[in-house]
Amino acid sequence: MANRNEKIEDVETQFVEKITDNMNAFGAPTSVGRVLGIIYMNREPMTLDELAAETGMSKTRMSQIVREMIDMNIAERVFKKGIRKDLYQVEGDYYQTFISLFTSTWKRAINRSRNFEERVKKQIDELQQQDLTKENEQTINELLAELHEWSEYYDWIRRVNDFFESGEIFKHVPKK
Repeated sequence: MANRNEKIEDVETQFVEKITDNMNAFGAPTSVGRVLGIIYMNREPMTLDELAAETGMSKTRMSQIVREMIDMNIAERVFKKGIRKDLYQVEGDYYQTFISLFTSTWKRAINRSRNFEERVKKQIDELQQQDLTKENEQTINELLAELHEWSEYYDWIRRVNDFFESGEIFKHVPKK
């Protein structure tokens, strides 16, 4: 029969796996979800060495995962007096982690969209400088209308993103 500590560790492992599963459902790689869960359940910041030992991954791979988590705004480097190695902690608030994960993903999509819009607009402008048939002119006007709809859609996503990041969402869908 397992002793109490093994049972506690089993429950903690179940939490880590559920956090991993949830993060994956939200679009984060499994490795990111697992590391987030491990740090979260550790309840204290961890070093790359500790994370590598806990996951069985190399320190180099762990560094890549932690960097990805920092880019997603779901982890940060912290300082602790007397410890020379970098420590990493995660947001302890599930709601904030959810918001950070989604808004970082949306920001990347918004930036890619902005680049796409600029590139396509430039191509359309160049096409409009040419002598066009009525059919081609109509097609270009349809493409401009599509680009306008695209731009409005991504502006809406940007505003939804702002709605989440500002915390305004909690006025409409409060935490319990």
